[in-house]
Amino acid sequence: MASGVIFHPCFLLSYYLIGLLVTAHNVPQAQLTPHKGQHLMKVSIGTPPVDIYGTADTGSNLVWTPCVPCNDNCFKQIHPLFDPKKSSTYSEISCHSEKCHQIWDNGHYCSPQNSCNYASGYSSGLSQGVLANEKATITSTSGQVVSLDIAFGCGHNNTLRSDVQATIGLGSGPLSFVSQIGSKRFSYCLLPYGTEYTDPIITSKISFGNGSEVVGDGVVSTPFVAGDQYFVTLEGISVGDTCVSFNSSGKVSKGNMCIDSGSPILALPPDFYNRLEVEVKKQVSIDPIKDDPNLGTRLCYRTKITNENGPVLTVHFEGADVELKPIQTFNQPLKEYEYYCFGITNTANTELAYMGDHYQGIYGNYVQANFLIGFDLETRMIHFTFKPFPSTRKRERESQRKKELSHENREIVQNFDRTTRKADLAEIVQSFDRQDRPPRSLRSREAPRQSRSARCFARLQPLIEPRKCLCFCI
Repeated sequence: MASGVIFHPCFLLSYYLIGLLVTAHNVPQAQLTPHKGQHLMKVSIGTPPVDIYGTADTGSNLVWTPCVPCNDNCFKQIHPLFDPKKSSTYSEISCHSEKCHQIWDNGHYCSPQNSCNYASGYSSGLSQGVLANEKATITSTSGQVVSLDIAFGCGHNNTLRSDVQATIGLGSGPLSFVSQIGSKRFSYCLLPYGTEYTDPIITSKISFGNGSEVVGDGVVSTPFVAGDQYFVTLEGISVGDTCVSFNSSGKVSKGNMCIDSGSPILALPPDFYNRLEVEVKKQVSIDPIKDDPNLGTRLCYRTKITNENGPVLTVHFEGADVELKPIQTFNQPLKEYEYYCFGITNTANTELAYMGDHYQGIYGNYVQANFLIGFDLETRMIHFTFKPFPSTRKRERESQRKKELSHENREIVQNFDRTTRKADLAEIVQSFDRQDRPPRSLRSREAPRQSRSARCFARLQPLIEPRKCLCFCI
């Protein structure tokens, strides 16, 4: 540093902290956009790359997208179909390959061209097509493009009644997106239900690999059982201070709840749900709607359920308690009607009724919103921490504060010696504090003054705090 030049230590400290933020890990990540109860993950495939938007689905293990040609059953899509003939890196997988055996646990079948055919079924329909190799790209926290080779399904016969049929399987099976990119962990934040209507410009992120860990204060963790999906153990749910056990007998089987980002609902077995609904009714002072043919048996109210008039539900997983606010457990299913309905449902009213006892419940994406959720495939643990999303206006205010701070400090920060070490910085700040002390004769008569380093941190708070709060969500 040039002799005779003195820099305000607040500027020096701000430069150092800005450097720490900029030099974050180069973490692969993709954009998540809410769409009609799903969260669409953006991935580019092919050469030249074509953007596809598929449902981020922890409840399945295959990456697939509708392709050209698509038969007459294909529902009209809001995004263009992928045309394999226009990609120089597309190649169909042989039905004798290991990947083809991985997709068919009980055997596989070949096309007349000896290609590996696939079929993937969902509650809303079926996708059939050819398994192929292709180049995929996603972005990273540094803005760099991450390129990788994956096997994916090119769907030519799709009966799903959805305007976005593509699916990004995030299970732990060998052909899931997570496994194919070699990631042992990933994490995501999901936007609350209805955000696409109230704040359409907001998106969230899903991150993969080192740097996507969910750690720190407030994190709770629960194990998931062996298998290619994320089945955890739900012991009960408290409504306010009243706990409702999963099973009235007190016995709970391991892995009774699937963490499924591809399903909107939280679905519970009939006995458990009925006892939970009774307790919720007790703790909501408003009378529910009765005998409305539009609602069926759903628990709904004509008044919006908020933190003031609705109960907090605490989900008791094995080793982890996750608190759900009314905004996560009540929603407005039909925008044209002033109905506010309980967002938890009975599995007897869902496709789970036809899938046997193994699927005892689903922990869907409605109740996962406003949490940073991490999946660790090595330790077989799922981590939760509450991360509410700011509104658009709040984000704009934070951005404006950062711009003002940057403009005010830019000239001096640019002149700061980039080789200054942290120890040097601490010594400068401490020295400045000593110079800032009032005369000894005044110390007993005046209230203690805030040190300049403390005021410095206070000025930097608008810059630092949003990064700490938003984590990997934004």
